[in-house]
Amino acid sequence: MATVTREARLPKACVIGAGCSGFTTIKRLKDYGIPYDCFEMSDEIGGNWYYKNPNGMSACYESLHIDTSKWRLAFEDFPVPKDWPDFPHHAQLFQYFKDYVDHFGLRPTITFNTRVETARRTADGLWAVTLSTGKTRLYDVLFVCNGHHWDPRVPEYPGEFDGPAFHAHAYCDPFDPVDMRGKNVVVVGMGNSAMDIASELSQRPIAKNLWVSARRGVWVFPKYLNGKPADKSAMPAWMPRKLGLALSRSVLKKTIGRMEDYGLPKPDHEPLEAHPSVSGEFLTRAGCGDIKFKPAIKALEGKRVRFADDSVEDVDAIVFATGYKISFPFFDDPDLLPDADHRLPLFKRMMKP
Repeated sequence: MATVTREARLPKACVIGAGCSGFTTIKRLKDYGIPYDCFEMSDEIGGNWYYKNPNGMSACYESLHIDTSKWRLAFEDFPVPKDWPDFPHHAQLFQYFKDYVDHFGLRPTITFNTRVETARRTADGLWAVTLSTGKTRLYDVLFVCNGHHWDPRVPEYPGEFDGPAFHAHAYCDPFDPVDMRGKNVVVVGMGNSAMDIASELSQRPIAKNLWVSARRGVWVFPKYLNGKPADKSAMPAWMPRKLGLALSRSVLKKTIGRMEDYGLPKPDHEPLEAHPSVSGEFLTRAGCGDIKFKPAIKALEGKRVRFADDSVEDVDAIVFATGYKISFPFFDDPDLLPDADHRLPLFKRMMKP
């Protein structure tokens, strides 16, 4: 019998993870008839959008609604349900993902409850992938879809804090993991999760006082403009990008006004120059005085927190909404790991040149 050479067959791929990046990757591989194995360490697809995922890697909190409208998040070949609200709850998105996987017959091709322990290049350019089962398999191509919102990044400060202090990744609701009723709370950060959690905890029946602490000011955009989801707006294709940005900035400034008028610090950048923070509630809470602002934390002093302006507050709990590390625990090759500033130079943010 003649030996089948590598050139005579299609390359086989390994896909790490069955979150939305993983299962859309295998859908496309299946479309083109390319053989693959997909390994998921949990018992279900969905990754970050699987609330209380038993693998401990979901960042969902109970009240979470996605900040991208259904018009923008929908898969091109699988429309979202017509009765969905503009900004669906995480449970709706999770069900949508499961329906997608089942509709395209992807579930039988995913190996669940199996973790990729190591992935290493071999001398002949293949990938040796070792699994939690103890087996090692060889692949021509490796797709890394393990997500970037599971390894919390917590800043370090001088001193120690005597109360509960935890990352937003552990936050479920105002009572889990800590009952926040009647507490003085500091939320560190001004990203989307910080906005959501601060807005929820600052309600009067819950936190006694709530401060948001951040190093810099940001622009907070509304979810709606002119009665429609803001991200549904688009400039005509013929319009130069520079002109489109200038017009968008003008509209946003006119619509939301100055951040200083809400009691927030003045941003050090123009709208759309940095990743936007989106919230339909945060500015209202800030304008009502339920959310108060503090600069960066300078030091922890037992039950008190000192801020960069040397103001000091009695604090019962700290929530760090300070982002995540980019981590690939299965790689040991330094060239495949991000630098100290969590940067990984990739072509199209996907492939290493």
